[in-house]
Amino acid sequence: MDEEMHDRYGASNADEDPAVTAERGRALAVDPATIITSLLAIDEDGEALGHIAVRRLGDEVELKRLIVLAAARGKGAATALLAEGERVGREHGATRLVLQTGDKQPEAVALYEKTGWTPIPVYEPYAATMPWSFCFEKAL
Repeated sequence: MDEEMHDRYGASNADEDPAVTAERGRALAVDPATIITSLLAIDEDGEALGHIAVRRLGDEVELKRLIVLAAARGKGAATALLAEGERVGREHGATRLVLQTGDKQPEAVALYEKTGWTPIPVYEPYAATMPWSFCFEKAL
């Protein structure tokens, strides 16, 4: 995922305030203590096709790091991971889920719209350092 995101978004801006760069790194980091579960989509041979994490973000439950191998895209893995993330969220008492994606990930935006997610304002911790993000919610 890091390699693909680097290809899409490029290297960090050398003119950017290092404090902003560091804060963005903190916003994107996933503290293992906040993880409810991590889900894998696997094929019939047991090979991993994709991943998503379900985590607590303050009072919210957030889906994070949806990743599907390029060769597996368009075959339902991402949709299945989202559905399972929703099930986990319900199981943990969430009434809605939230997620964040970037402005250079149109395939992700299309997937979220297709699967019933609604755009919302950019939320913390992304608002301060990634105001170009696209954020979504899904009522459970």
